[in-house]
Amino acid sequence: MSKIDISVTEIRELISSPAVNVVGHLRCFVVVAEELHFGRAAERLGMAQPPLSQRVQRLERELGVRLFDRSSRRVRLTAPGRLLLDEARDILARVDRIYSVAERARRGEAGTVRVGVPSDLGGPIVAALIAAFRSRRPDLRLDLRETGTAGQIRALADGALDAGIVRHPCDSRGLGLGPMLGQPLGVLLPAGADLAAAPEVHLPDLQGRDLVVPPREEAPGAYDDLLAACRRHGYAPAAVHEARHPEFALGLVLAGTAVALSPRTEVTAGVTWRPLVGEPLAWRTSCVWRRAGDPDHLRAIGDFAEIATAVLRREAGMTPLDGVAPARRVVPRPDAGFLA
Repeated sequence: MSKIDISVTEIRELISSPAVNVVGHLRCFVVVAEELHFGRAAERLGMAQPPLSQRVQRLERELGVRLFDRSSRRVRLTAPGRLLLDEARDILARVDRIYSVAERARRGEAGTVRVGVPSDLGGPIVAALIAAFRSRRPDLRLDLRETGTAGQIRALADGALDAGIVRHPCDSRGLGLGPMLGQPLGVLLPAGADLAAAPEVHLPDLQGRDLVVPPREEAPGAYDDLLAACRRHGYAPAAVHEARHPEFALGLVLAGTAVALSPRTEVTAGVTWRPLVGEPLAWRTSCVWRRAGDPDHLRAIGDFAEIATAVLRREAGMTPLDGVAPARRVVPRPDAGFLA
């Protein structure tokens, strides 16, 4: 290690001083260190720039070291600042875990894994997920909440969920991410339609028909990708209808006014499911999870992620996409506060 003015041990001793508002000052320091710009850091923290500068200066005075080199053009970390950054992140992660444990205890959710699942996951898959988790972790309660991808991402960021099953693409920054699984989509047609007589359907043959899809607000990225792929492969729907409930989508198909794209499903009287030639359309799905939490809870989330990936492959016929490793044991790293 190169010689610098302060050691790790000295930093730990200094920041333990009761004169320092450790959590608040270190959060300010970390954000400035990540942005290297006081204006952007202040905006990110939701505070004015002068108080932010004052808090960083106060931390520097208390520690007795300069953390940043400042000029009119740029902000740079000093050598002590670089050393402190990893330590500060570690301390803040531990503080966040303490608050997470306390909040879960306050809500009466200790011993519970809270998971979001998309509304179209299907009853048999949900039942298999509950049964598999109960078999692996009978000591825990699995709290499943029907929530779209966008809602899950917000709830994970807020700490209202521990894990989820989401459609991609979505903003998974800062979250743990399981293997990416693909699920080919076929088409639901009225049983008497001409196309229903063929074993497979060419996507361009749907031209001129309306399309029924889940609401965009549930998974904006997957919604936009699906419509773009339809057009790219020769199908521009005459109109797009959003159906929150599968029964509503089924009604539109039965009426002969639209078709629906869905994974292979148990057919209902009056409709027929057919695969698409070449499998041009697919859902991309994976488990996601919060990386913050106490070690025991992280292990529980790891168990859920492994179980859910196996159930999605076995019960929903999802397969790892090319270049993505198959499901593996998700091992928590309590020292780093996330799942490996």
